Amino acid sequence: MARPPIFQTPEEFEEVANTYFSERTARELPFTVNGLAMALGMTRETLLRYGEKEGFSDAVKGVRARLEDYWESRLAGGNAAGTIFWLKNQGWSDRTEQTITGDLLTGLTVQFVKPD
Repeated sequence: MARPPIFQTPEEFEEVANTYFSERTARELPFTVNGLAMALGMTRETLLRYGEKEGFSDAVKGVRARLEDYWESRLAGGNAAGTIFWLKNQGWSDRTEQTITGDLLTGLTVQFVKPD
């Protein structure tokens, strides 16, 4: 038997999430995925999967975007190491990629020289 859904509508979900954000702001506490999940009465994993529930995709993406916006805005601060760590755990990346195209052997001359 499946567990009944925690929220019947995306609006209920958003209302509880907005209360979480308001209370954390009032107490000058950072927003966290686990804190949001606990406020919603679910685990982190359930929160990450809740967007797969019919009708909840936009609501979940919206609260996740609000979390990322909070942490992204902290990059402008003095010590961004913790912020970078958090963002990387959310799928962000700071890698650099290079793409080299064309014929690399064009104009290449190989010459063998016998040492004296």
